[in-house]
Amino acid sequence: MSEGAVLPQYIAGLSASFGALCMGASIGWSSPVEAMITKSYDYGFPITTSQFGWISSLLTLGATVICIPIGFSIDWIGRRPTMLALIPPYMVGWVLMIWANNVAMLYCGRFILGMCGGAFCVTAPMYCTEISQTALRGTIGAFFQLLIVSGVFYGYLVGAFLPLDTINILCAILPLIFAIVHYFMPESPVYLAIKGRNEDAAAALQWLRGKNANIDDELKEIMEETQRQNDQPKTNILVALRRPIVLKGLGIAVLLQVFQQWTGINAILFYSTSIFEDTGSGISGSNATLIIGVTQVVSTLVGVAIIDKAGRRILLLISGLLMAITTAAMGVYFQLKESNPGSMDNFGWLPIASICIFIVFFSIGFGPVPWLVMAELFSEDVKSVAGSIAGTSNWLSAFMVTLLFPILKEAIHPGPTFWIFTVIAVLSFLYSLFFVPETKGKTIIEIQHMLSGGKVEKNNTT
Repeated sequence: MSEGAVLPQYIAGLSASFGALCMGASIGWSSPVEAMITKSYDYGFPITTSQFGWISSLLTLGATVICIPIGFSIDWIGRRPTMLALIPPYMVGWVLMIWANNVAMLYCGRFILGMCGGAFCVTAPMYCTEISQTALRGTIGAFFQLLIVSGVFYGYLVGAFLPLDTINILCAILPLIFAIVHYFMPESPVYLAIKGRNEDAAAALQWLRGKNANIDDELKEIMEETQRQNDQPKTNILVALRRPIVLKGLGIAVLLQVFQQWTGINAILFYSTSIFEDTGSGISGSNATLIIGVTQVVSTLVGVAIIDKAGRRILLLISGLLMAITTAAMGVYFQLKESNPGSMDNFGWLPIASICIFIVFFSIGFGPVPWLVMAELFSEDVKSVAGSIAGTSNWLSAFMVTLLFPILKEAIHPGPTFWIFTVIAVLSFLYSLFFVPETKGKTIIEIQHMLSGGKVEKNNTT
């Protein structure tokens, strides 16, 4: 395929991943508005620290409950229509946030925003992998994480300089931008082939590969794989999920998602402002979070650039190792600061540097790779539901971490809390080393063969 024909795939992938930017903005919203709504009462009514913890955590709880239902929806009405159907409830969520006059409205608004964002987290990665050539699948699949962190930075940026009402409005317009752009994108050709809409599948594939590209071989491969799936005896989804090869893939996908959250990323993002203020570094919380946001976007861009060259597994290994080192360093800082007051007054830079290094290596490994691998491991008959289960495990973990982090900080203090993240990061490194297969450059058939215990020839991995 000609190099110029890569552009339509990038456009469609970025368009679908724009939904992740909407979710990222909701995540980034929490940190800069914490003081506005708990200390300055910018909503016009008091909000306690405990209530703010629930406001933050309900976003992830909403994402948790929607993942499995949305897995059935994307098989029923399609990938693209499902994403477009999320826009009305997204707007309802932001309307509640903009005009909230009590805590219950904020709870409902954040929960709805989380549901919509969680739905994108299942649908967009699947869409991106299905529209991409094998050689581009890693890069386009990583767009999802790139847009999430860009959304987080957007939330930090508007939150640092603008009043609460303006922040909410600027976040609320993002789903509308997504709807306008993605309306003109094609449906996944894989989904269309599964539904027997062969002419539509060919038209979608031609759009994605360029009008002058020869799509015959790729279309034939899609049709053959679809036919192979259709020729298999129809089984209940619960039975299909119990197949050994599916269970193995599901174990890998779920554990990678769990490790992504339990190494502490969302706790750091949600509470970054208060973490930096606790260090006494002299850097304001808002400026520190902007530093975090820029670091995350730039390092994720690096991850997108190298993921199809370096491979998935090596990035996970590097990521896990450096996250363990940096969370250990943060734990040491806070422990010494508490046990020996004044001893760390000249080391306020240490947690800032540790968090930035943590985010760099999270962003090239455990940030994008779990979402990409989730969309790569499964055959079409179980992909939607299996991906939904993996997504549920991610957001349930995120909910638990964001809810427990302030409680643990209070109960066992910050140092031991960060050391818990250290232990989990070490476990993520060991799991990636011994159990995660390399999927770079492999077709779905090759990945399935590998999961079943077979080996793939070396020349298929490049």
